[in-house]
Amino acid sequence: MNTRKVTAFILGMGASLTAYAGVTVTDAWVKATAPGQTTAAAYLQIKSDTAAKLVSVSSPAAKLAQIHEMKMSGNVMQMRAIDSLDLPADKTVELKPGGYHIMLSQLAQPLKEGTTVPLTLTVEGADKKQQTVEVKAAVRSAMTTEHDDMKDMGDMKGMKGM
Repeated sequence: MNTRKVTAFILGMGASLTAYAGVTVTDAWVKATAPGQTTAAAYLQIKSDTAAKLVSVSSPAAKLAQIHEMKMSGNVMQMRAIDSLDLPADKTVELKPGGYHIMLSQLAQPLKEGTTVPLTLTVEGADKKQQTVEVKAAVRSAMTTEHDDMKDMGDMKGMKGM
């Protein structure tokens, strides 16, 4: 089986495996949304062969896409946008519920299970050169986890300026 057929098969199965100049993205997915919901979180695993940073994300599915982190501050879970995410050489960085993730805000339409969301990741190397990585993230139903990063956040209508 040639490489194109294998890649087409993997993408057809909803898994994302993308590699450009030493950057590999796997298991990219987005939580399905309910009607009227205007935000969603995207998750993935990213690995760079050399030290680099994820510096931005964009998607035609949302007016705003940001790299976010969640962390405990005392007894309070806080979520905030960050400017970049370090990608240590040869280490997989996991964006997952309860941790780093991509926040998609002001969605163009609800995200339905079984579809895909295109994401464009911009990665900057130590030499300050930037490259983009195109990813197709599979839309999956919300998975219940102990650290589900959206379950207690309400409707988020007051967060227009994120």
